[in-house]
Amino acid sequence: MANKHGEFSQKVDYVFKVVLIGDSAVGKSQLLARFARNEFTLDSKATIGVEFQTRTLNIDNKNIKAQIWDTAGQERYRAVTSAYYRGAVGAMLVYDMTKRQSFDHVARWLEELRGHADKNIVIMLIGNKSDLSTLRAVPTEDAKEFAQRESLYFMETSALESTNVESAFQTLLTEIYRIIGKKALVANEAESSGNSTLLMGTKIAITPEQPGDKKTACCTST
Repeated sequence: MANKHGEFSQKVDYVFKVVLIGDSAVGKSQLLARFARNEFTLDSKATIGVEFQTRTLNIDNKNIKAQIWDTAGQERYRAVTSAYYRGAVGAMLVYDMTKRQSFDHVARWLEELRGHADKNIVIMLIGNKSDLSTLRAVPTEDAKEFAQRESLYFMETSALESTNVESAFQTLLTEIYRIIGKKALVANEAESSGNSTLLMGTKIAITPEQPGDKKTACCTST
């Protein structure tokens, strides 16, 4: 049976909370709509407060439910949205590549994110509206340089043309899975050796199938 987001009931191995941040009107809601529902609306209205959408992907044979939170970029909602950074394991920091000011504000958004989120959060810098290349105000090299300096992933996207949107979310979620999977394995090893650690992630227990396990003879006929 499909739920209200059009997803079918299935076993979910992980739920990853990801926040979209950046100035108002850079296209955060459009990126989310394109990823979650493959939609784009030309007359999109400003987000009020916080909204979220979900989508389940299969990464490394695990069902990963991405819970993507769309935070309003306007200053007056800043205090409200700061609480939503809690529990986020990933973030997309979005600017409009046709508006230099939105890129100039990226450092401030990053500082706020790092002040509220977990220190291991995976962050991707997104230069949106790449379809408007003739209006470019932020050179790709400027963004790449900033991303390298701050250890961020970086990609230019177009929610309108659906360019790199899927790839950006897939890259972010795969990296989150890689980090969290590693933590879980470390926690498992520590537990099996009797060491107590603070890494209490989801346990990944791999038990090799033994010959004869759960196998029964059935339906033979002579």
